[in-house]
Amino acid sequence: MSETFVVMVNAETVPKLSIHLYNKLSAVVEVTKKLYKKKSTVLSVTCIFQNFRAIFFEMAEITGRALHYVFKIGNRSQNSHFFRNILGMKVLRHEEFKEGCEATCNGPYDNRWSKTMMGYGPECSHFVFELTYNYGIASYEMGNEFGGITLKSQESINRAIKYNYPINEAENDQKLLLSPDGYKFYIIPEYEPKDSDPVVDVNVHSSDIIASKNFWINLLKMKLISQDKKSILLKYKESQAGLRLTQISETINRAKAYGRIAFAVPKAQQQGISDIITEAKGTILTPLIELDTPGKETVRVIILADPDGFEICFVDEEGFSKLSAVEENAEINLDKYIKKDPFENASDKEKQTDMEVKAE
Repeated sequence: MSETFVVMVNAETVPKLSIHLYNKLSAVVEVTKKLYKKKSTVLSVTCIFQNFRAIFFEMAEITGRALHYVFKIGNRSQNSHFFRNILGMKVLRHEEFKEGCEATCNGPYDNRWSKTMMGYGPECSHFVFELTYNYGIASYEMGNEFGGITLKSQESINRAIKYNYPINEAENDQKLLLSPDGYKFYIIPEYEPKDSDPVVDVNVHSSDIIASKNFWINLLKMKLISQDKKSILLKYKESQAGLRLTQISETINRAKAYGRIAFAVPKAQQQGISDIITEAKGTILTPLIELDTPGKETVRVIILADPDGFEICFVDEEGFSKLSAVEENAEINLDKYIKKDPFENASDKEKQTDMEVKAE
């Protein structure tokens, strides 16, 4: 009789990217086990799991939730003014760290840094922005990876006028606001929706839209919402902020100000994502690792890079939903650390204060 080897399937050996497929695969194994026990059929099974693995991953879904985009900033005082007083976002949480992040959340810097989450509502229901500040680094070389953020916010235009903040014209009747570090925010002149997020999409540049489409749709399972010859709009769910990839003719230069987009997925899906990228010979920048935040929930992340090097973080939904709870004193904490920061430029603070006084 041929040697038979049956791999037991459970939640530990098969990442539950699709409950439906997981159950079907389990059923196949059970039938195989019964046939083998009856000894009425000669079986030659090298490895049930290996035989079905490619089909399993090819058909599986990733139930991702778009979370935030990471900006490296050089001056918290100026950015606080821009995100709060011009864009009208709220400080959702503020965290201080004594040393660099193991998953390079603050970039390739092993120094004291802080993370400030800004958005139009809680992270459980809104796409927000992570402002990463490395103490002592006043600016970052801007590349061409980042295309811009699109917001639906006539209120932001009104506030920019009030504070005499520079407003530039953009295509399709949109207005363009530049953050203190030069990041682009395209404003649709419509009032912020009351029942949805004002954040419309994040635009990132691609050197090859076909390669980008293959990576994001075929490997990471994002849904194609719309497309033209040079761009695609992707989402995991229709109600979420989208990721827009736009092809440019220049070579992608990530420089020093490169960003990162984050998605939450069930913890059981993270290993499967790792396997998908590994089998496709893709880039895993940081393998699955647990990250601690002082006094808060520990989360597990995996950091990937798309064909152009754009960074993607997949964090476990279970841990992140607890970690990302809105802090009651977030705004007070941010202001406290800005005031204590020896690297903040005093003249910039005075200039900002003058602008606010004039606007009142």
